[in-house]
Amino acid sequence: MNRIVEIEPLEAARFAPFGEVIDAAGAPDAMINRGMCARFTDRAALDFAPSGRAGISLFLGRPYRLPLTLDLLERHPLGSQAFLPMTPAPFLVIAAPDENGRPGRPRAFRTAPGQGVNYRRGTWHGVLTPVGRPALFAVVDYVGPGPNLEEYHLDDPWTVGTAGDEKAFEETPPSNA
Repeated sequence: MNRIVEIEPLEAARFAPFGEVIDAAGAPDAMINRGMCARFTDRAALDFAPSGRAGISLFLGRPYRLPLTLDLLERHPLGSQAFLPMTPAPFLVIAAPDENGRPGRPRAFRTAPGQGVNYRRGTWHGVLTPVGRPALFAVVDYVGPGPNLEEYHLDDPWTVGTAGDEKAFEETPPSNA
């Protein structure tokens, strides 16, 4: 069976069931540094089990090609996980609702340059998915004891996007520069 997931633009309302979009949208909360820096405060609800703490890691992702065969989803029961791109290229975000301990129908989102995401604790999501070129990310997630990774291998994979969707992932200038 060929199950298709179309790629949607990443917008806060569309992504809300899975977490937060991290970007500099809207008016800044404050101007700091003598008016030279706009501060956008508290853009994600970080949530970690009391046994650990927030850690910052760097991930260098190898690029994927579209269409993508989605046969693996993962989640982190001990903490939220935020992906903050350090390169301007858009990337693919895949998330799925929980249905009785397993992933439901996935959704796929294309970020705009300058957008990151924060997956809520326990949210099923795809792996880090740059498209077309390598990408560097700062990742804020749980560091501490206990198993914080659950993987689910799909017996009936999904196909995400089409080869024509790759053009939308070509590097463009950051939208909030």
